[in-house]
Amino acid sequence: MYDGKKLTNEVGAPIPDNENSITAGPRGPVVMQDVWLLEKMAHFNREVIPERRMHAKGWGAYGNLKVTGDISKYTKAKVLQPGTKTDLFIRFSTVAGERGAADAERDIRGVAVKFYTEEGNWDLVGNNTPTFFIRDVHNFSDLNRAVKRDPRTGMRSAQNNWDFWTLLPESFHQRTIVMSDRGIPASFRNMHFFGEHTFSFYNDKNERVWCKFHFLTQQGIKNLTNQEASEVCGRDRESHGRDLFESIERGDYPRWTMYVQIMTEEQAKNHYENPFDITKIWRHKEFPLIEVGVLELNRNPENYFAEVEQSAFTPAHVVPGIGFSPDRFLQGRLFAYGDAQRYRLGVNHNHIPVNRAKCEVNEYHRDGAMRVDGNYGRMPAYSPNSEGYWSPQPDAAEPPLDLEGAMYRFDPKDDPSDDNFRAGGELYRLMTEDKRKLLIENTAADIASVTDNVKYRHAVHCYLADKEYGERITKAMGLDLERVKELSKLDNNGLIEATLNP
Repeated sequence: MYDGKKLTNEVGAPIPDNENSITAGPRGPVVMQDVWLLEKMAHFNREVIPERRMHAKGWGAYGNLKVTGDISKYTKAKVLQPGTKTDLFIRFSTVAGERGAADAERDIRGVAVKFYTEEGNWDLVGNNTPTFFIRDVHNFSDLNRAVKRDPRTGMRSAQNNWDFWTLLPESFHQRTIVMSDRGIPASFRNMHFFGEHTFSFYNDKNERVWCKFHFLTQQGIKNLTNQEASEVCGRDRESHGRDLFESIERGDYPRWTMYVQIMTEEQAKNHYENPFDITKIWRHKEFPLIEVGVLELNRNPENYFAEVEQSAFTPAHVVPGIGFSPDRFLQGRLFAYGDAQRYRLGVNHNHIPVNRAKCEVNEYHRDGAMRVDGNYGRMPAYSPNSEGYWSPQPDAAEPPLDLEGAMYRFDPKDDPSDDNFRAGGELYRLMTEDKRKLLIENTAADIASVTDNVKYRHAVHCYLADKEYGERITKAMGLDLERVKELSKLDNNGLIEATLNP
């Protein structure tokens, strides 16, 4: 085993685990006493100024959500009641690229929606994939560094990408998606997007269910091959942004149908895998899509900087009837996103017009840079107080969540129900032959410059997901199939040990 520098915290104390958050029970929420996690995220949020650390290049538009279905038995959120129409702002983005990157690069696409509801802003932050590379927020800053520029060369590094991805087998499903034809959408209009995480709904009886959000494009799915994308990037680095802007300008308003999946608390307790793991999916046959309404984009911003660049989102912004879940990655994002915006835009970024709620706001925050309103004047600056200001609203509270188990750094790979290759294998088997061929070719091209030890890791993961998938990718990468088969018999630690060096 390579004996490199031992990890410590910011003042030299040893760190026992850098991948697994401290949770309340094996599937419970992350606890605040995970101080190394907070240190990692707080430092990560301040590493780059002024652009966003991820999702740096984005495009935005205004629109609305019209609710045509009825899910009132699941949630009391007014924004989701039948017949409601709610204004919104949306920001689409690439993830790994800087502000000057081309739009049509192989990458996932970020999608953040700000709903200006009568109960406050609801921010739904997700991507154009239903899953993600990592499931524990401890790996968040490391993922970013792996896909960003190498500190020595200043260039993107396929070696860094694939080394990191293949050391985390839970990333396999997302790897398969990104290397498939859907890795390069033709436009923002021609892709689905998802809330990714498991969230919760609760109704006026304080009954909770778990939910996932899906937005399926009405324009149809359309993707680009590597060759097509290369030609597009050579002609127009702003191809996605231009397409979105021009379609709205000519009145060809893009639309998505909004759906939710619902899982009861009892179903979650008995589910065959962790329903709060963002690297897993809920199969539609088991948890069918329930139609909610239609999201339409129909107005372009007047000023890119003021409205798109200064837009700020955090999944911590929910409204009564919508809540969180024990999803480890979501739990970390609840802190990280808001903290990043406070650093990037200031503590009063919620007063910027694009971020400002359209209902009365009484958060009782004071002072700070760019405080340009009355700062609440002479009202009491503390709570509780004898004048009755800033009184809480207990009716908005979520129902209690029962937790069980010890507080510890649980590794999901130790859970016997954890299968990181089931979904990726199912996706491969759903593909038509032409899509499988593209997947193999795209992967082989992307990983070509990477060392063989990392290639073997990926080949083994493909083989564990589907033998044909593994055999074809092994051949495309010029590897030894017999070695892949032998390596596939090892557990994850054994595979890593056997493939540490080129």
